[in-house]
Amino acid sequence: MIQTKPEGNLTIQTVPFPADTNSGGDIFGGWVMSQMDVSAGIAAGERAKGRVATVAVESMRFHAPVLVGDLFSVYTSIKRTGTTSVTIHVEAWVRRHSNSTPTMVTEGDFTFVAIESSGVKRKLPDV
Repeated sequence: MIQTKPEGNLTIQTVPFPADTNSGGDIFGGWVMSQMDVSAGIAAGERAKGRVATVAVESMRFHAPVLVGDLFSVYTSIKRTGTTSVTIHVEAWVRRHSNSTPTMVTEGDFTFVAIESSGVKRKLPDV
């Protein structure tokens, strides 16, 4: 079954520009992944109530290209937590100029570890 609406919380929304394109004219995958990592970091930091660091990106799936001028929205939800880590499921969706129907373009799972200001791992606080 095709997913027709985003799952999770809207975390960031932006519009990609021509400077963000690859040689084929589509938005560079690294730009997409960067936006997703920023969004996941926001969600992980809220859960950790402080500083976090990305330790893994799993299951990254690119479903469709992102185009210049798309309304690019990233949604996040907590997938699992450990003692010091949290995994965030991230979905990137777009609304195209000519179509108001949202389309999922990318999804993945980003794992973060909670850290002290010194960079040492710390336990996640209780919910």
